[in-house]
Amino acid sequence: MSKRRYVARGVPGGYRIWDNKARRWWGDLYELCPDDLLAELNSGANLEKITALMKRYRALKR
Repeated sequence: MSKRRYVARGVPGGYRIWDNKARRWWGDLYELCPDDLLAELNSGANLEKITALMKRYRALKR
């Protein structure tokens, strides 16, 4: 199994997505672990699906 590019890391207040290739944070702070979003980022990276998942996780914060 190859090394995953995007991983969720626990930070105070929730989770952030770490980009191993660029060595920086990607996206917003999420209260719940964004498993679906991580799976999509590490696979085909369909832009429409990623956008929909980001909107869903942002809505969960409110």
